Parts: sequence; C-alpha cells; structure tokens
Amino acid sequence: MDIVILLGAPGSGKGTVAGKLAATNGNLKHVSSGDLLRGAVAKGTEAGKQAKEAMEAGKLVADELIATMIKDVVAETSGDVTMLLDGFPRNLAQAKILDEMGAPVKSAVLIDVPDEIIQDRIAGRRTCPKCKAGYHVKNLPPKVEGVCDICGEKLTIRKDDNPDTVKDRLVVYHQQTEPLIAFYRDKGILKTVDGTTGVDQVAADFIKAM
Repeated sequence: MDIVILLGAPGSGKGTVAGKLAATNGNLKHVSSGDLLRGAVAKGTEAGKQAKEAMEAGKLVADELIATMIKDVVAETSGDVTMLLDGFPRNLAQAKILDEMGAPVKSAVLIDVPDEIIQDRIAGRRTCPKCKAGYHVKNLPPKVEGVCDICGEKLTIRKDDNPDTVKDRLVVYHQQTEPLIAFYRDKGILKTVDGTTGVDQVAADFIKAM
C-alpha cells in the first residue's frame, strides 16, 4: 500500500478528483477525513458529537480525534492499493502523527486554486444527504436540478459551505494547512497541479503527478 496526500484549500476539488479517480480505478482508494467525520456525526457517536460543533463553525477537528479514525483505515488497508488521503493531515501536528504511524507516503499533490475561485465554487456546491454524492450548480450539475443522479434524493447545502463560514475556513487553511506545502516540499515529495482547468484535466494531471 502507498499513500498519496491531497493538498489544497477547501473547495479546490480534492474530493471530486479523488472520488472520480477511485471510481474508475480499483487500485485507488479515496479516504476523506470529512466523510469519516460526517459519518460519525450522522451516527451520533461520541466522536461525532465532539466533531459536530467544530465542523459547523468551520474549524478544524481535534488532531487526536481524526488521527484515530485515519489510523484505523490505514490499518485495514493492504495489498496493491494507493490510498488517496483527502483532508488529513491538515496541519503540521497531524503530519507528524502520520509520520509516527509509519504510513508509506509516496507523494503529496497540491491542487492549486486562487481564493476568489474557491469562494465561487463553494457557494455552488450541493451534496446528497443520502449517498453523499457531490455536485456543483455550474461545474458539475445534476441531470435534474436539485436532485441526486444516483439515488434521487433532494440535494442540500452543507452548513459549513455558507459564505461567512467559507471565509473562516480559508483563513484557517492559510494559517494552519498551507505550511504543509513547505513541509512536503522539504521532504522532496511535493507535486503541484493547476486546479482551475476542469475536473477531467485536473484528474489527468493528478495521475501524472502522483
């Protein structure tokens, strides 16, 4: 097993690209820390209760909480699989926790998108509350407006995607997550792709970079 870390601001397309690639390649496994946490919230677990308040405020969840969830997934994964790790690590402390796990990190790929484009993207995001499929009103619209292509559920806007929360999330990203770019550059494993070229092109560039 290898791990490829996805870096980029919230709304840069990390989840969309990783999900697209994993859906068409059985050797790729998309692991989203956000999905893990939202699943815990939906189930009402103790971890979910602890995470809910931070997530709705656009803040980072405690390092130890998400690290435990990631560690379990890593331990369960073996064989000829490349794990696309989306949303973890989000700060230097989490990166060091990942190192301490002995996880086989192959590369870190930055999907680079300017803040102004990020804000426009997030404003148009829609999510299926049932199957968790993601859409965008402009860039990746469903076949029927407001309805999930996969299961027919009515699409919703995540609470942490409202404009004020998005601004807060970008501030947190620049302060706490952006230093990871230098961290993985110093390790010699950082790659960068242009995240403004469209999903298919970004996915193709990502495969080459990883």
